Order: sequence, then C-alpha cells, then structure tokens
Amino acid sequence: MLAALSAVSLIGMASFAVDLNRGYETMVSNQRVADMAALAAGVAYSAAKSEAILQPTAQDLATVHGITNGTVVARLVTDVPTPGAKAVQVTITVPLNITLGRVLGLGASYPVSTTATASLATSPTTAGCIVGLANSGNAIETQGGATINAAACAVAGVGSVANNGTAINAKNIISGAGDIVNNYGTLTADLLRYAGNFTNPSWNNNVPSADKRVKQSSTVADPLADNLDLSSARSLIGTWRAPVTLANPTTPSGGAAWSFSSSPSAAAAKFRKGSSSNFVVPSGNYTIDTLTATGGVSVTFSADSTVTVARGVTIDGGATVIFGNGTYRINGGFSAANVVFGDGELSIGQGTINFSGANRIGSGPVTINAPLSIGGGATLAIGAGAHAFGGISVGGGSWLTLGAGALDVTGGVSVGGDSTIIAGAADVTLSNPGGNAISLDGSGRFFMGDGLFSANGSIVTGGDSKLVFGKTANHLINGNLSVAGAVLFGAGRYTIKGGLTNGTGGNAWPYTSPINNQTWGNTLEGTDVSGYNMAGINVTFVLSGTINLAGAAKTIIVAPATTTSGGAIADILLDSLTSTDTTWAGGATSVFSGAVHLPNSALTSSGGNSSGSTARCFMLVAYRVTLTGGATAGSTCTGIGAGSGGSGTVDLIS
Repeated sequence: MLAALSAVSLIGMASFAVDLNRGYETMVSNQRVADMAALAAGVAYSAAKSEAILQPTAQDLATVHGITNGTVVARLVTDVPTPGAKAVQVTITVPLNITLGRVLGLGASYPVSTTATASLATSPTTAGCIVGLANSGNAIETQGGATINAAACAVAGVGSVANNGTAINAKNIISGAGDIVNNYGTLTADLLRYAGNFTNPSWNNNVPSADKRVKQSSTVADPLADNLDLSSARSLIGTWRAPVTLANPTTPSGGAAWSFSSSPSAAAAKFRKGSSSNFVVPSGNYTIDTLTATGGVSVTFSADSTVTVARGVTIDGGATVIFGNGTYRINGGFSAANVVFGDGELSIGQGTINFSGANRIGSGPVTINAPLSIGGGATLAIGAGAHAFGGISVGGGSWLTLGAGALDVTGGVSVGGDSTIIAGAADVTLSNPGGNAISLDGSGRFFMGDGLFSANGSIVTGGDSKLVFGKTANHLINGNLSVAGAVLFGAGRYTIKGGLTNGTGGNAWPYTSPINNQTWGNTLEGTDVSGYNMAGINVTFVLSGTINLAGAAKTIIVAPATTTSGGAIADILLDSLTSTDTTWAGGATSVFSGAVHLPNSALTSSGGNSSGSTARCFMLVAYRVTLTGGATAGSTCTGIGAGSGGSGTVDLIS
C-alpha cells in the first residue's frame, strides 16, 4: 500500500516538472516577442504621438511571430523609468495546455505571462540654438529690454535660465540643473523643463500653462565638444608660412658713374643724340657705379640689356627714364620719379627705395630687399610675376597695383589715408613678427585676389578703410585681426592666433576704385552683401581669442554648408576655447548663419546690439549668455548638431 501511494506522488511530481518546464520554455520564447513588440510600439508612438497606435502595433508583431492564441496588451505608462518620463509596456499572456497533470485532476491549461517595457525620449528632440554651459548661477539671462527669439529651437542652460528682460521665445526652454525664472517679461515655449524651481510672479500670466512645465533634470551639453574637424583646425592656430628670403643682387664694382644731364658724364655722353637732351643706350651688358638723370633729360635703355648698378640710382622729377625689356640689378638705393621698366627681371638691394610721380614696371620677377616707399600722390603699376619686398608703405594719396603673381613681404604692409594697394590673384605671404603685418590708416585700402594667405603679425585697420581677402582654403593669421573699417572675407577658413574685433560703422560696401574701375562688395559667393561693413560667405573662423563687436558695425558672415578639406567647416562659423569675456555692444547689427562656439567665454550682448540669422541656422554656444539693454538675439531655424531636449530614442529597460 505504501509503495502504491508513493508511486502516485512520484507520478504527480514528474507531471508538474514536465508542465512547468514547458511553461518556462514558452515564457523565454514569448519574452523575446514582448521585447520586440514594446520597442516597435515605442517607435510607432514616437512618430504618431498617439496611444491608439500602441495596441495594433504590438498585436501585429506578436501575430507575425506565431502568437495567435493569447492576449496582447500594450499601454503607455508614466513616471517610468524616472519621474516625468514615459514608457510603453507590452504584456503577452498565452494559455499552456497541461499534459500529464490532467490525470491527477488538474485543469486543462494555465496562463504564462511576459512583460516588456521600452522607455521613450523624455520629450521630442529639439535642438538647442542658444546654449549656456555655466553650471552655477544664470547660464542664460536677459536684462532690461533684452529679448531672445528662437521659436523653432531650444534655449537651454546647464544652470538657470532667467528672463529679467522683455521676453524669451523658444520651442523649449530648459534648465538642466537649475531654475527657470521669469520676472515681469514673457516666456513663450511648448515646454519648460527645469531641475530646480519655476519662479514667476503670481500676477504675471505671460508664461506657459502648468501642463507645459516639467520639473526634471536634463543633460545639457556642448553639442560641438567632440567635433573632430574643430580639433584638427585648432592645431593650426599660431602657424604661418615664411616669405621668400630676400638678398641683395650681385652688382660688380669697377664701373663708371653714369650721369645724364645737360652736362653728362663721359660714360653717359656717348649715348647722347647730338646736342639734344635725348639719350639712347643700345642693347648690351653694362656695369655701372652710380646712375643719375636730372634736368629734363630723356633716357632710353634698349631692350635685351643686362644692367648692374653698384651704388645707387637717382632720377629726379624732371627726367624721363625708360628701361626696356631686360635684366636690372641695383644696389645702393633707388629714388626715382616717372620711371618705366619693361618686362624682365628687376632686383633692388638694401637702401632707401622711393618712387614718386607716375611709374610702371612690366611683367617679370620684382625683388626689393628693402622697404618700398610710395608717397606724395605717386603711382606705381607692376605687372604679373613674383613680387618680393622688404616692406611696403604707400601713403599721401598714392597707389600701388600688382599683377597676378606671388606677393611676399618682410616687414609688413602699411597704407596711409586715401591710398590704395591692389594685388592680383596670387599667394600673399606677409611677415612682421611682433608688429602689424597689415596696417591701414583711415581711408586706406588694400584689395587682394584669390590665393594662399599667411600673415605673421597682426592686422589693424582704421575707420573708413577697406580690406579685401581673397578666397583660399585656410587664411593663416599669427596675430590679432582688428577691423575699424570695411572688410570682405573671401571664402575659406581663417585661423587666427588672437582675437577678432569689429568696430566699424558708416563705411559700407560696395566700393568702386577709380584706379581700375573694379567694384568690390556687391556680392560674395552669389550673396548680396551691399550695405554691410563686414561680410564673409562660406567662412569659418578659428581663434585663440574671441570676437568683439562694437560701434555701429553691420556684419553678415555665413558658414559653409559643406566641409572643405583643410578649409572651412560645415555649419561652423566661429570657434574659440578662450576664457576671455566676449562683448557685442554699441548698436552693432549682425547676421550670423552657422554656429558661434565659445564654450569657455562669458558673452554679453548690450546697448541695442542685434544678433540673428537669415534663412540658415544660427547657433550660439557660450559659457554664459547675458543680454542687456535693448539687445536681441534670435534664430529662425531648428538648430545645428545635437540637441539638448532629449535623446530622441526608444530604449528597452525591462
């Protein structure tokens, strides 16, 4: 009898074991289906923003995977996995038939249930176009009559966001770790999210309704912190190219003194035409000690000559000297008026170099191993070829034009009031370490064509001046760029070891030169820039300093849509890691398209300054953003790069 009873117990336990194992296998299989159903329903909900989509999505996925005899329940749950968050939960329940246990009187089946939960983004992804990274105090603040207008994107701060000004209008207003504070002004947003508190006077109803406020911490981060293109670009800050090395030409000694006048020297007299004041030097090779021409004489050196002068050339304003095509090498200084050189080689060594009157040099290499000085209304037109100087100074209403060809200057370029330099398409390499590579006085003008650009030294311009950079991949400036006149930036990157200051006003483009009737500043890269003081299209600025705007400067600078290898970076307008404060003040009006990235700099916009964008995006990322007075900042787009309003993903959490 005991054996019989024991056999019944053993058979019962065996039947339980078999049916429980089948139930476990079913649960494991169905869990995979529940996981997939939760993820699929979460993705569908994120797209449709409707709970009605949950059940059919989960049901269809379960059916596809062979679950046709069970129940599928999909629902939206709140405060999962964190307060204020949402998730999709899917439960699948199937009946499992009992086999051996039925002989012991058990039911025909028992339910096997599995549940999966997929978290949703805490809010729709909204890119931040004005971002403050300070984690204490106010990361973003308006004061006085200041306004932020970014209706399509987020205004986000790591610390608090405070509207102590007129208004903040944004898609979302987010304080990742602080408070949102409103005083007498207006907050307009689809969502306010804050980790601390929302503060607003009880009488002020110009804020989003309570259902649009969420007390929840958020991760607000620098969206460009890991940008590899920027990291690579910063490595070139402080680099430059060296200009060609200058040297004195070889001029043998032992030659005679050539003096062309009414009483010429013996060496010059043999070239006189009768008793006239005309002298013609035939083709040949000539070694000269000194060369002078005075008193209304006319001297012509025939073409295909090679002439060396060991101890200087002096041509006064009354003489006319024409050097035909050939090779001319001069030491000991050069002072001339109304001189003409034909095509060929001209090389002048150290000494005082001065041109007055109207002068012309033809095409070919021109090397002057000394500062070139043009003043008193003088003019000098130089043809195409390589041009190298030990410095250039043009003033007193004078002008210098250079044909296409490299321009190398050791000692800097200086342009005085109402004076002009026009350089053709060429590589420009300037070096004046510790000083100014380019100095433009008020109403001075320097126009450069397309080509490589490098300046070892600062660039400083005065009021009413005009400066044009040509187009090239990367403009290297080892110094500050301080602009008080009008400037055009040709397309490309500008790598500056220093700061960029724009204090212009009242000196707008376009400009037409009376020298060659060329007009600059109607358009850049097909964009109308007339009426602006500072303009750059398809440009990126990478600085070690910051950008300060003042005066009545009217600026338009636009980042490129695509990245050029070694050049401008897509959507990046300006980048600097400096901790120096940034000031945009004094009624400056700026149209920025692209990202201004100053993650360590506190930016203050004041005094009627207006900063915004055109149809393309403007993003501002700074350590702290403060708008005061009548300052305004705005963006007309949805932002650039990673947003700060949520991950935008659906993640399986259980």
